[in-house]
Amino acid sequence: MLPDPPAPEPTPQVGVVVIGYNDAAHVADAVHSALGQGPAVAEVVAVDDCSTDGSAELLARLAAEEPRLRVVRREVNSGGCGSPRNTGIDAVTTPYVMFLDSDDVLPPGAVDALLAAATRADAEVASGLCVRRELPSGSEQPWQEPLYAAHTVLAQPAQRPRLVHDTLCVNKLYRTDFLRGHDIRFPEGRFLYEDIVFTARVLAATPRMALVPDLVYVWHVRRSAERLSLSLDRGRIDNWKARTEACALAYDILLGAGQKELARATRAKFLDHEVRMYARELGLRDAHYQRAWWAHTREYLARYDAADWELNPTAPGRLLARVVLESPEPSDLPRLKELAARPARLLPPYARVPDGTPVWSTDLPQVTLTPFLTRPPRQLPLAVDGELRPRARGTRLRLRLHELYGRMAEAGPQEVEVEWQHRESGRTAQRATAAFTPSGEDGWSAEVSVDLAALGAGTWDLGLTVRFADGTCRDVTAHALTGAGRLSRRAVPNVRHGVLLVQPYATHSGALALRVATGIRGVMTIAGGRLRRLLH
Repeated sequence: MLPDPPAPEPTPQVGVVVIGYNDAAHVADAVHSALGQGPAVAEVVAVDDCSTDGSAELLARLAAEEPRLRVVRREVNSGGCGSPRNTGIDAVTTPYVMFLDSDDVLPPGAVDALLAAATRADAEVASGLCVRRELPSGSEQPWQEPLYAAHTVLAQPAQRPRLVHDTLCVNKLYRTDFLRGHDIRFPEGRFLYEDIVFTARVLAATPRMALVPDLVYVWHVRRSAERLSLSLDRGRIDNWKARTEACALAYDILLGAGQKELARATRAKFLDHEVRMYARELGLRDAHYQRAWWAHTREYLARYDAADWELNPTAPGRLLARVVLESPEPSDLPRLKELAARPARLLPPYARVPDGTPVWSTDLPQVTLTPFLTRPPRQLPLAVDGELRPRARGTRLRLRLHELYGRMAEAGPQEVEVEWQHRESGRTAQRATAAFTPSGEDGWSAEVSVDLAALGAGTWDLGLTVRFADGTCRDVTAHALTGAGRLSRRAVPNVRHGVLLVQPYATHSGALALRVATGIRGVMTIAGGRLRRLLH
């Protein structure tokens, strides 16, 4: 029997546009990841945005050895990502084009997966899964994973309104004549969040789309970098204003193209994603920022009409935005932070107006919780308080589930499953289950032991699963109780390690987490780092 003939190599059809500015440390890795995609990549166009750190010279040396690499150097720095990508769109000579940032990489097989899907479905756009990879830990978080659960072909984007949540341009393959024929370009110059606007322009042109479950892009997140990426540099109010400007423009683009459903989905996404993300961090900002953020957000939300609020009215972002819109000044920030968490937590007090209607607070009786509480128990914003006090013998985790306007008693909480996840590696440890017992009229309590030595060094996130009488469950995190030394650092004697340095702490969203250092060396490392920060 003759062996099967080898599969034909894919025709070179794809141009990859790599953009970069002063990123000599990473741009070569990005270029190599594009060239390493194989023969389907006909050319890699590296657009250098007038770097001053030797990036252009590095790219020139690479191009001298690689005929598929072409370097385009812009004469003036644009201040953003849109202009160099537009330069790349103009420069490519291939039927299809992709975009790659200089500090990210394409995983092996990405181009082949997208090109196969696009050609098979005769699609103008093919899109796949992206992961956010935290560096240096290497832990990964999928981006908009539900969109890419299976191979899917959409005759038009309106068939999947959730597409407005995937505002990345880099996890997609575009037919070049589609972009050029519809004059789809990025905003020029220093325009933050240009992806949001570009994606709206793509969706407004109603392309035929192919979605694939394959990993096609690795987005590197470097939180310790000297120059933070735009998506991480959220400490200035100008960043929030730029984000709202991009979201407003995306809405106008879609509405102007007659894509009313997608336009409303864009406004819903703003509440569920942007507002919640920035609200989680409000407590970290000074009073000036908080007032400016609050005023700008209220001004933007005032543009929403009744239909915008009616879309998915039970989502936490709707309630959060209503509180902001109805409050002239920043207020109730700790509760808003908890509501903005993922999953959402609605902390007490649980107020009612005289007729018994549940409301946000006695100060805001016009913000009703009635629609919010119609959700089944597995979707409610349960509030579970968590407290962990390290002890040399018998460290215990105490949990308290709050009643929620009678919905918890109705559901009958039975038990809670506890697990600790190592933040850097994603490893899960110490699963335990405890029964809930009533603790008065307004809650239930549970308690489990924690073996600190077995957890080991690192940062540990606490995850909880509350199980109800009907067999359903709800995944939640615990609200970290503060005050009275609850979150203080403690040195705990230990037989295995000699000593453990343990600190329960509250994350940006208020969830209980745990840091552990083992042994004298680990303790000294932590102490030295703290001393350096104090001296700095």
